[in-house]
Amino acid sequence: MSIRPGSKTALVVVDVQAGVVADAWARDAVVQNIAHVLTRARASRVPVIWVQHGDDELPPGSPGWQWVAELQPDPQELRIDKRHNSSFEDTPLLAELDRLGVNHVVLAGAATNWCIRATAYGALERGFDLTLVADGHTTADLDLGAGRRIPAESIVEDLNAAMQWLSYPGRRNAVVAAADLRFTAP
Repeated sequence: MSIRPGSKTALVVVDVQAGVVADAWARDAVVQNIAHVLTRARASRVPVIWVQHGDDELPPGSPGWQWVAELQPDPQELRIDKRHNSSFEDTPLLAELDRLGVNHVVLAGAATNWCIRATAYGALERGFDLTLVADGHTTADLDLGAGRRIPAESIVEDLNAAMQWLSYPGRRNAVVAAADLRFTAP
């Protein structure tokens, strides 16, 4: 049982923006999987919250800041602007989830090693149950310099493993493939 008040689920879609996923691993498949989850959430009347990153490298209004063409928020869906990796830091996300009575967050988006990781841990640390869409997040290879790099696929696999096996008191976390994710109408 969740330690967070509420009894609803929300889908949180983070940073699926043109400039964020331009060079991302399995970009097209991940965007398609997010679209599939989005369709299911909408059909089940599950709230969808879009989180959009903006900073000096990704200026609001720029072409790279825009959502990818395949995924667009409906006008009635909530949008949150952020400037930090975690979608919870210095944003109204927590207040909006509380207002909606959400205690379970389904998370998808980019970039796995930065904003998805920080948002996933942020949700768990704030008492939410969490489901990470296993094939609904991506990133680019991480260049460490001196010929060293971490392949994006390994970064995705690492976060999926962590979110599968983490244990927080009173919270449930899971990793579920987009095709297997089910929402129930409120």
